This record gives sequence, C-alpha cells and structure tokens, in this order.
Amino acid sequence: MSEVKLAAAVRTEFGKGAARAIRRNNQVPAVVYGHGSEPAHVTLPAHDLALALRTPNVLLALDVDGKSELAIPKAIQRDAIKGFLVHVDLLLVKRGEKVTVEIPVQAEGELAAGGNLLEHVLSTLSIEAEATHLPEAVTVSVEGLEAGASILAKDITLPKGATLVTDADAVVLQILGAQAEEPAAEAEATEGAEA
Repeated sequence: MSEVKLAAAVRTEFGKGAARAIRRNNQVPAVVYGHGSEPAHVTLPAHDLALALRTPNVLLALDVDGKSELAIPKAIQRDAIKGFLVHVDLLLVKRGEKVTVEIPVQAEGELAAGGNLLEHVLSTLSIEAEATHLPEAVTVSVEGLEAGASILAKDITLPKGATLVTDADAVVLQILGAQAEEPAAEAEATEGAEA
C-alpha cells in the first residue's frame, strides 16, 4: 500500500469554538498518539484527508513541523447529517511494526440456483499485519454454495504476512434458503373455512 502524504500543522487552541473555526477553514482537528509519546494535537487539510480515508486502513505520511511520521486512522468522527469529517484519531506506526486492524470482507460469485440468500454475519475481520502492508479488504468466493453452507473465519485465505485475530470458528458468511410465503388467496380461504 502506498503512503498518502499530508501536511499537518500543530494546533494550540482547543474546545468547540476552536474546532469549529478549524473546520470553517477547510481543516480537520486530529490527535496523533502512540509509541509512548505525548499526544500531538494537529490540523489536517479536510479535502486531502477525506480522499485518503476512502481507502480502509490507509497509511498516512504526516509532515509535522518538518518531522515525518507514519500513522494509520484509529477513530474517525463524521457529522451525522452532512457526513463531513469532525475529528480524527491517528495511531503512530513504524515500518516493520505489526498492528491489529479491521478489514472489510467482500463476497464474489453466484450462489447455487433456487433463491438462496447470502448473509454477512461479520462484515469485517480483525487481523494483525505489518503497518506498511495493510490489506484493503479480503475477498471470499461464494460460487455455487447452497442453503445451509457457511464460511468460517479460518476458511478465509488472508494476504501474505497477515494473521487472523478474529475467533477462527466465527461464522463470517452463511447461505440461507429463501422462505416461500403462502399465497394470500389460499390464506384467506383457509381462514374462512376455519371460521
């Protein structure tokens, strides 16, 4: 995964009013922490950060007062109505360091014929991988699976260098049979006969 470079400015003003002023200035307040260092309060360019966060577990190369730091997003707060970024928590990482992250599970392929339904029991898997080589997602084939089939976490092939943190016996995907409804005319006739 490539790094996304962002210029970060140290912020000295805190509180609701200061945060609103930062956001009006097309910036996002953020906190960078980890590795036993004091949390650093910074601002990041809103548009560039929003584009970077489209990639799950993106690796950010932050330039904070001329010092370069690597970080991954740990918590992202968005406005509930408009969806803009309100605040971001970033975790400092080093090359070669292993981190635990959530990666999305994507299903591909066609289920067996017969109106079967695919249920995502878990939409993400927790894995441990090197901070500079985090996968964006894991893809699982459901080609030809029939009702009653399920895919466990241990059945999913993870990218090289990643280890599973989620319980190995956890059901990730399961195939359900479609339930047929009784036709409305027959149901009414049955109810009328019983009365």
